[in-house]
Amino acid sequence: MASPDQDLAPVLDKDGVRLTVDDAIATVTLTNPAKRNAQSPALWRTLAEVGRVLPGSVRVVVLRAEGKSFSAGLDRQMFTPEGIEGEPSFTDLARGSDAEIDTAIAGFQEAFTWWRRSDIVSIAAVQGHAIGAGFQLALACDLRVVADDVQFAMRETSLGLVPDLTGTHPLVTLVGYARALEICVTGRFVRAEEAVAAGLANLAVPAGQLDDAVRDLASALLAAPRDAVIETKALILGAQERTYEEQRAAERAAQARRLRDLAGIGE
Repeated sequence: MASPDQDLAPVLDKDGVRLTVDDAIATVTLTNPAKRNAQSPALWRTLAEVGRVLPGSVRVVVLRAEGKSFSAGLDRQMFTPEGIEGEPSFTDLARGSDAEIDTAIAGFQEAFTWWRRSDIVSIAAVQGHAIGAGFQLALACDLRVVADDVQFAMRETSLGLVPDLTGTHPLVTLVGYARALEICVTGRFVRAEEAVAAGLANLAVPAGQLDDAVRDLASALLAAPRDAVIETKALILGAQERTYEEQRAAERAAQARRLRDLAGIGE
């Protein structure tokens, strides 16, 4: 796929991640296609940094990847006894206390948490393999547009691990308990047609049309006033945790804020 941000100077470009900003749209690109955009702690630290340096003008964040695969999951070197140079190996993590393991994994998770902030809408453009950590990174975004060759899979359980990079909550929310459990425990592939039917993807398109489809969606998202989008996103996110009556009250409060804002009346 041609890069939509190829003519823009990167705000940040390191550890297999590039951030470019074009007014209200930021593009985060995974840039290690030779390793199928395998993920490492360094990549996660950079993704977390992206969330911290996003300009306030940004309303839509597009997450995309170079090459034929979105992300084939963890860098396999992490599974070796020596691990990745300069990083704790899995064995090193296992030797730590419960608190140390918790702190380490919480740090990894920071790369996956900021995509659902209320002030932005994030779109993952996913082609080819999105496996394990790659699947969870796509799930971290608000919306997913996929190429017709996409192959999602959650392989952690088959490796004796669990999905721990924030993917289980959105997966259950999108597809329900039974299908989420089956996808995770079997590690099978979920392809484009099923992804759309199950609610994992908003839209599937031919691979050559993926960037264009994402640009069209981003433009549509920008058509509505920003404050209304922020309030609506907060309402929809919160609906999962609220009762029906609590959600009704949240709607009323949000609408009161919007009416006052549109009328120019301060609270």
